[in-house]
Amino acid sequence: MSELILRGGTILTIDPAHRVLAGDVASVDGVLVHVGGTYTPQTSDYQIVDCAGCIVMPGLVQAHVHTCQTLARGRADDMELLDWLRTVIWPYEGKLDEAAATASGELACAELLLGGTTSILDMGTVHHTDQIFAAAERSGIRATIGKAMMDADDPQIPVGLRESTHGSLDASAKLIARWHGAAEGRLRYAYAPRFVLSCTDELLREVGVQARAKGVRIHTHASENQGEIALVRQRFGKDNILVLDELGLLGEHTCIAHCIHLSTEEKRLLAERGAHVCHCPSSNLKLASGLCPVPELIAAGVAVALGADGAPCNNNLDGFLELRLAALLHKPRFGPRALPAPEVVRLATLGGAAALGLADTIGSLELGKRADVIAVDVNALHTVPTGSPWSTIAYAAQACDVRHVAVDGKLVVHDRALQTLDVGKVRDRARMAAQRLFPLVP
Repeated sequence: MSELILRGGTILTIDPAHRVLAGDVASVDGVLVHVGGTYTPQTSDYQIVDCAGCIVMPGLVQAHVHTCQTLARGRADDMELLDWLRTVIWPYEGKLDEAAATASGELACAELLLGGTTSILDMGTVHHTDQIFAAAERSGIRATIGKAMMDADDPQIPVGLRESTHGSLDASAKLIARWHGAAEGRLRYAYAPRFVLSCTDELLREVGVQARAKGVRIHTHASENQGEIALVRQRFGKDNILVLDELGLLGEHTCIAHCIHLSTEEKRLLAERGAHVCHCPSSNLKLASGLCPVPELIAAGVAVALGADGAPCNNNLDGFLELRLAALLHKPRFGPRALPAPEVVRLATLGGAAALGLADTIGSLELGKRADVIAVDVNALHTVPTGSPWSTIAYAAQACDVRHVAVDGKLVVHDRALQTLDVGKVRDRARMAAQRLFPLVP
């Protein structure tokens, strides 16, 4: 038995009663056994971590990221979605090799963990998904990852990203066999058809069938941009969500990024099928895509989570920034009480866990769940005084305030130092790989 004790913090449980407690959070072999009050170690194999002056809470769960894109940070600014994809992102992904994919994955995982994100739903590129999984495994993050699927006959897609329908499905099957449930269940697979425009109908239908048969998630994009929506209507004669539903992809196992421009019928379908929407406010602002009507979706019964998307459209992976933006952006349209602090903190934790199919496992500090826990230092001037821990986390806290991070009861960040990867080496490898991919830009 191995015990981890986070001692003496203010505890946001995110449990059904939204309790705020004081004291210790303890886990044994990765399972939460104590929340609140004082915990006495049961064995000689224990570690006590000082959390005085910290808010202790579940780790942030980001339900839409692209760790493979991190090396393109700052290379695709001030563009709209389709131009951004066609002129920078797809050519960049087409040039990725194993070393660059590894460097990008490690850089992203290091940034995410240091910023308090303990779990992600990640869409890779067409190739090198093994390298992304391996980077996540080394980092200690909890990750559900899928290779991007792109079998459409589209001349805009670079040669390096083109694949056959059979090849795409076969590669996914091999990745499922190799990685789904690996690292003691910390790593899982999700089918990741990029969006309906990048895939044939045959591929999408088969993904719907195989995902249900194999018990894995589906992760895709939809209704992000008006130009994209126009092309979907031109090809299918209907909107994104209706297409996904008719092809058999909508369900409780589905997480769809963005969903900014939706019809009433599409909102109804999302709620009826139990599909999850991932709100990515920074990305949607930077690409001028629009604002997902999150309060309307929640009122309609749609499950919502948060995500940073990718470094080229954000330009960081800071879950606290996404949390703050989600809390603020909707108030001018829906009123000052839209998405109050406790609700938006829940979206960033338990909402993300639900999108990953892990609401029974992570996302709140409840006995029997896995110990994915962070301690957020609230002694910095921008968090003093801490009138309400909910308000502090929703409106004031930053990624740099994260002091300790545990995933599965293992301390992966201690006193702001990453324990699993050498940050200096991660930084150097990322810079070298980016210089190879973007030789004309310093």
